[in-house]
Amino acid sequence: MSSMRQDAWTKEEDLLLAEIVLQHIREGSTQLQAFDEVGKRLNRTAAACGFRWNSFVRKQYKSGIELAKKQRKEMKIQETMDAGHSMKEDSSFNEKTSPTLSVDDVITFIHNIAQQAQLVERVSQETDILQDEISKLQNQLNQTQSDYDQLKIKYKELEDDYHSVLLVLEKARKLTVENK
Repeated sequence: MSSMRQDAWTKEEDLLLAEIVLQHIREGSTQLQAFDEVGKRLNRTAAACGFRWNSFVRKQYKSGIELAKKQRKEMKIQETMDAGHSMKEDSSFNEKTSPTLSVDDVITFIHNIAQQAQLVERVSQETDILQDEISKLQNQLNQTQSDYDQLKIKYKELEDDYHSVLLVLEKARKLTVENK
């Protein structure tokens, strides 16, 4: 039994990993199967391949991944259309079989949309109410700040008057002590 490689990855190995993973994505296969395939080709574990993909290589192929997913989706659509054409061409095909969407499905869908619209309307109304409340609270805060500023001014004036009275009383006390 040969030991698995643990040396550094080369650019060629990264490229092979990316090509095989993208191919599996396009074909609708799993990434785990891609990691197994790459691991066998490079004499590395599937876990090492998965780690390398997730930690480094995947970040370099974001647009490639999106393209592969898009191609997979288009292939599925094409296969569905081809299957539909072959069913129509088949003489045993009965057009009265159940359609892809039933009337009940459509009704349920419309009902869900109506519920979502009501929910959006409720959220919108609540948002308006909360905006009004925020505005009122902001006004109260501004008024309270103004009142506080006025009280600070009055307090300062009273403090100054208090110190003036104390000075007058101190002078009066000294005069009385001197006259005795």
